[in-house]
Amino acid sequence: MTFCLGMRVEGGLVALADTRVTSGNEVITAHKISVFERDGYAMFIMTSGLRSVRDKTVTYFEDQLNTRSEPFDRLFKAVNVFVEQIRRVATEDKDALSAAGLYFDMYALIGGQMPGDKEHMLYLIYPQGNWVEIGKGTPYQIIGSPAYGKPVLDRTLKYGDPLHFALKVGVLAFDSTRISAADVDFPLDVAIYFADEFRILEHRYEKNDLLELSTWWGSRLRSLVNEVPADAIDAVFPKIPR
Repeated sequence: MTFCLGMRVEGGLVALADTRVTSGNEVITAHKISVFERDGYAMFIMTSGLRSVRDKTVTYFEDQLNTRSEPFDRLFKAVNVFVEQIRRVATEDKDALSAAGLYFDMYALIGGQMPGDKEHMLYLIYPQGNWVEIGKGTPYQIIGSPAYGKPVLDRTLKYGDPLHFALKVGVLAFDSTRISAADVDFPLDVAIYFADEFRILEHRYEKNDLLELSTWWGSRLRSLVNEVPADAIDAVFPKIPR
């Protein structure tokens, strides 16, 4: 499984991805975020699913970028070219994968901004090649293992939040997933896009980098349970004379 989280807030985009890749009994560490920066635009791609499908699709997309006579002016056009590569790989490999008992599976998150975009954008791409735009009402999307990180994001993240807050919440969502999903783990890669600046900041967290945060968060959650109003809870238990 994978944890890839993309967040779209007013100040830009935050992308987080674990780096654990499992294949049978084998576990390796590999990037799941690809960053592309050219004069006048910046974008990132995160993927979940079969690693072989991901690598082939991204390689084909990079080739399309490098051989284009003109750069993209809108991010959705880059998304459409990426989709073409997914369908190309499906045509080449889907039957062979199916014969081997493997399902053609690859989801992607693409975020960034091109010169013709009025603002930064974030898209979710499905294995079939169709895509949706991540809006401001629910300004995030997780691919891979979404269940464990959703609660903290649904309760806290708003489009108007600053990038600093979004990164903090994203790290907590990753930590919740890492605790509960055995195949999601450090190192954690981060990419931050600053609105209208056409640049992406990349960073990698090792386990020790976030150990203090993770320990504090776990202890604080446990402490807060004791502070929760408990009248409804107490009503379940019989009254014990003192």
